[in-house]
Amino acid sequence: MKKIIVGMATCGLSAGAQETYDKFNEISLDNKGSFKLSRTGCIGMCFLEPLVEVREPEGRIFYSGVTPSLAGEIFNEHILKGRAIEEHVACRIAPDGTVSGREAEFLKLQNRIVLRNCGFIDPENIEEYQTANGYRALRKALLEMEPDEIIEEVKESGLRGRGGAGFPTGLKWSFAAGTKSDIKYVVCNADEGDPGAFMDRSVLEGDPHSVLEGMIICAKAIGASSGFIYCRAEYPLAIYRLNIAIEAAREKGYLGKNILGSGFDFDVGIKQGAGAFVCGEETALFASIEGKRGMPHIRPPFPAQKGLWQKPTNNNNVETFANIPWIILNGSAEYARYGTEKSRGTKVFALAGRVKRGGLAEVEMGTTIKDLVFKIGGGIKNDKKFKAVQMGGPSGGCIPSELSDTPVDFESIPATGAIMGSGGMVVLDESTCMVEMAKFFLHFTQDESCGKCTFCRIGTLRLLETLTKITNGEGEEGDIEKLELWGERIKQSSLCGLGQTAPNPVLTTIRYYRDEYQAHIREKKCPAGSCNPLVDFNIDPTKCTGCTLCAKNCPVDAIKGKPKEAHVIDNSICVKCGKCITSCQFGAIYKT
Repeated sequence: MKKIIVGMATCGLSAGAQETYDKFNEISLDNKGSFKLSRTGCIGMCFLEPLVEVREPEGRIFYSGVTPSLAGEIFNEHILKGRAIEEHVACRIAPDGTVSGREAEFLKLQNRIVLRNCGFIDPENIEEYQTANGYRALRKALLEMEPDEIIEEVKESGLRGRGGAGFPTGLKWSFAAGTKSDIKYVVCNADEGDPGAFMDRSVLEGDPHSVLEGMIICAKAIGASSGFIYCRAEYPLAIYRLNIAIEAAREKGYLGKNILGSGFDFDVGIKQGAGAFVCGEETALFASIEGKRGMPHIRPPFPAQKGLWQKPTNNNNVETFANIPWIILNGSAEYARYGTEKSRGTKVFALAGRVKRGGLAEVEMGTTIKDLVFKIGGGIKNDKKFKAVQMGGPSGGCIPSELSDTPVDFESIPATGAIMGSGGMVVLDESTCMVEMAKFFLHFTQDESCGKCTFCRIGTLRLLETLTKITNGEGEEGDIEKLELWGERIKQSSLCGLGQTAPNPVLTTIRYYRDEYQAHIREKKCPAGSCNPLVDFNIDPTKCTGCTLCAKNCPVDAIKGKPKEAHVIDNSICVKCGKCITSCQFGAIYKT
């Protein structure tokens, strides 16, 4: 029997996947036995949602942009008559894994370990996870391996933390394992807060059992009996599917007392975070779980000695834990075949911004930025010029197009002044103002600062004030030097990772785009034409039809002209609000 699978992660649901699923369900009820209907998580090709897969012995066929109307056509043509609707087919995956079709390039360069089940299984069905080798690694770890053997296997794999710091995972586990205590904890950090990042959310929505299995294996390795998944409340679907997965795992004997008859006890709870970015820092996260205000504290002591409730605690992020079952099941040597000498394995990236194909991609460590942007991402929207990528979110920095041959790994990216972070990659084109980009991230970090230390609380505010002054056309000589000085002092003196990395977007944009800062200050011009106070608005007389719509929307009557004749803008009274551009239906208004 053919199987129809609807992508129902947040990306799919926001594009209308629920209505598509409901239509297929209606068809299924009217045509019992004609096909099996199922759901799945994020397939990765978010730019094509709603996505629907028809799975049959001949392979997998993916349809893009499936509306309820198209759902009916797919049933009539593909299910009943066996004819694929080619104009709507995004790609095909043959039984041997060969990918073909118009969007095949998005998948060809990928190596899916973390995303191995995302878009393949029903995340709400534990039987499907088990069929895909789920919990086999746990059985091996609990019944065939000693704790030190588990840790050694993780060490040998070369897996480094995927939350941003890149600390060796096996070494981190050994610290917690070596601390004597009657109680130990395992914590999964799912407080994903970087703008443009959605890797952890997609894994939790598409394959929650892989994270649970990784956590249980970690608990066995370090001797923990209790764990928490700290997930922000803005991820309701992830939390919903996590709860289903936890309950199902308990019923199957993978969580709770005497797991798989091994004599080992471990259980997991969920703590919903209130969306504070600083709670991504582990000591602030622990405080939040304990019911306190999420604020970081000085280390040492480190969590391996005193973490949650002052007990030894191991904290890893979602992607790190999702790697563990694959490593235990396939072996460290197999995992170490991927990546580079010092950055083993694969990495999941969230491609966003001005890229044609936005979505999730998992590639070998060492893949270049250029390949991610152009081979997987399909290049820049509207074929504009590639300018930079922002990596690492508010803690990261901008890497210019001139450095697009940089390999993505834990050594090469920091050399540019940015960081790999958890995997958010925002692609920028020529229309992006780098000063404005730095201001955007500084606004975020200043707003998210917990306020505990002066350098972060006040320093980020001063950076933001100066950037705002520059983008408003009020910049002065010496402002760039002030930004550099303050940025370095904030990095050196802040208490936690938020403050220590907050200046990175400013410092990297100054490093690579100093001329843009100088143009804003000296010429009172924005080279990208993005900062409205520094541009003039003009009307192209060859495109203007004299419809008067722009004049009607101008709040200060700066646009003059007779009906059916080309209009003009008086920039001496124009307030640069941009309403004329958004109201013009002919693309006649432009900035200079």
